[in-house]
Amino acid sequence: MREPPAAAGVQLRRWRPEDLAPLLRHADDADVSRGLSTRFPHPYTRADGEAFLSGQVVDLSAPVFALEIDGEACGGIGVQPGSGERRHGATLGYWLGRRHWGQGIMTRVVAAFAPWVMDELGLYRLAAQVMTGNPASARVLLSNGFTEEGLERQAVLKDGMLHDLRCFSRLRAWPRPTTGGYTP
Repeated sequence: MREPPAAAGVQLRRWRPEDLAPLLRHADDADVSRGLSTRFPHPYTRADGEAFLSGQVVDLSAPVFALEIDGEACGGIGVQPGSGERRHGATLGYWLGRRHWGQGIMTRVVAAFAPWVMDELGLYRLAAQVMTGNPASARVLLSNGFTEEGLERQAVLKDGMLHDLRCFSRLRAWPRPTTGGYTP
């Protein structure tokens, strides 16, 4: 697999064992964790970081990359590819350390990563879900060609509360056969 393109001041690269200290520094933040799945806990402990970097939390052989700014891993982006009848799609996820919020960084990263990963994996659908309490993440998706498709009500149980998820997708046109319909 090719490496993803850089995004104006941000290098996307594979996670490395030496990323543990910066991972802990940026991930152990309740505000960062608040908008993410329970796979990203708070507090974010050394054991959590070691489990992540060893591939126990997500498949690091998939397109899952660290965001490096000024020589330090300070966030991540990746996809979970679909399988079977959903092999034409993947689910996108990302996070960024709070120190870098409000600078348009994730918007630029998604702008570079989304078309790259769709081409690299031959995807026709890239989906993302955002907790309703995370409007900044929704803006990142909308500004990068994602369309809001709907709401999954009470979809996530986190921190003892049920949360709704806003659902987004970015599509690539499927070539239509002359006989009508889609044939994957």
